[in-house]
Amino acid sequence: MSQCAHSRRLHKSESLTESSMAELPADQDTAKEQESDATQNRLSVALWSRMLRASITAGAFLLLYTFSQVTGLWVLYMLNGYRAFPAAHKALDLLQYLLSTTDSSDQQMEIWRIECVCPLLATLFLGVVILGAGALFCIRILVPGSSTGFPDDRRQSMSRQPSFTYSEWTDVKQDDFYELDAVPETPVFDCFMDMKTESDPTTLTVKPVGLQERRGSNVSLTLDMCTPGTTEPYGALLSPREQSAQEYLENASNLLTPGQLHERALDDASLQAEFYETPMNFVDPKEFNIPGVVRKNRYKTILPNTHSRVCLQSTEDDFLSTYINGNYLKGYGGKERAYIATQGPTVNTVGDFWRMVWQEHCPIIVMITNLEEKNEKCAEYWPEDTVIWEGIQITVKQVIQADDYSLRIFTVKFEDEERNLRHYWYTSWPDQKTPDKAPPLLQLVQEVEEARKKAAPDSGPIIVHCSAGIGRTGCFIATTILCEQLRREGVVDILRTTSQLRLDRGGMIQTAEQYQFVHHVLSLYERQLSQRSEE
Repeated sequence: MSQCAHSRRLHKSESLTESSMAELPADQDTAKEQESDATQNRLSVALWSRMLRASITAGAFLLLYTFSQVTGLWVLYMLNGYRAFPAAHKALDLLQYLLSTTDSSDQQMEIWRIECVCPLLATLFLGVVILGAGALFCIRILVPGSSTGFPDDRRQSMSRQPSFTYSEWTDVKQDDFYELDAVPETPVFDCFMDMKTESDPTTLTVKPVGLQERRGSNVSLTLDMCTPGTTEPYGALLSPREQSAQEYLENASNLLTPGQLHERALDDASLQAEFYETPMNFVDPKEFNIPGVVRKNRYKTILPNTHSRVCLQSTEDDFLSTYINGNYLKGYGGKERAYIATQGPTVNTVGDFWRMVWQEHCPIIVMITNLEEKNEKCAEYWPEDTVIWEGIQITVKQVIQADDYSLRIFTVKFEDEERNLRHYWYTSWPDQKTPDKAPPLLQLVQEVEEARKKAAPDSGPIIVHCSAGIGRTGCFIATTILCEQLRREGVVDILRTTSQLRLDRGGMIQTAEQYQFVHHVLSLYERQLSQRSEE
């Protein structure tokens, strides 16, 4: 009996399970039907709402049209010699005639007797305009426009599209590495700059900063006085945001092997995100308030970071005589004062520039800008033959013209001491963009490094400048440092190098396109090294 009862209970539970499983699809179908009905109801309500709004709009425009025509007729009759009230009476008689069913030719001729045709045409034209506008408004209400979207949720980058392609540097012959033609097609970045993980407190997102405001402002700036020829420590008082940015720049790192470098160079989205995650570390102009310094800056918000700025030696107790918009930058392996990044000299700072060249024993100047690009980018601070600035005599000994740059060899003399100076002027790099071809830049980097090795043992840092001294300047210095790291270590850390440069001078490597360009140049250089090792 117990076995029979157990079998009946088991059979009953199986029947309930089967019935519940059968009812589940039916419930789902019912829910779908209810959702469909609700959607149709919403669409129906929205349609009737649009029709009601369109009807009200049409009525309002018809009233406006009628009022404009009556007013126009009234003005028309007044221009034909009638006074205000008789003219209004004539306009109403005309409306009555148009609305009535009787036909009286005498009355028609009397009403339509006018002498000024132009006001009548103007009135009719106004009516047509009003009716056309009303029709457009009604159409917009009845057929709402769809929002402009992007296919596949892809958006164009906020930075300029790259003026280079990766294929033009990789698909080359091994025996002819530098003769490359530009490929017209350009890749497009995905914009991930506004995507961040809120749950990760270590992630630091910084608003992208383009080229800073132009010169000509009356904003002054203040810099802490320092002993001439020395640098300054970090300020003791930093805001939490500044501390976070400084900590990020000090610890950021992304070491890449050759294979990872090649893959990274093709990953536009990751490069875009990494660039905008790295703080720019610009100096706040509000922190500086010394009258007269604004005349020594080409751009009012691109200022030298105080701890690494170059201080000119001066016998005068005057801050302006010690100030120049330039910073010492570390080189490969943390070498102190390997480079000086500075702005393109202005007509007010040419003398200061040559004082810096002499004071720092600089053997090489690398200029990466044209004198004018839509507006002035740099003053022509060198002579055709010879010139004297601040007691320093600069003489041109030789000019060598290459395809993408020119080389000038100067003698720089002060009192009884004379030195040699090499000036490389790279002219194939457009402002805030990137060169169409990378091999000429790599060739320049290698030539500058060879010239540096041949310089006098007591030579100082290499001076690199563009216009603002951060974009193209940052790319050149970063490429030089990273090429040496790739030769010596076989790996490369572009993020760490960029962060170190920005610690010393804010905004180095200015745009996401330039950041991607550095990756492509290093990827190309690594392939060049691999080809040489195989040979």
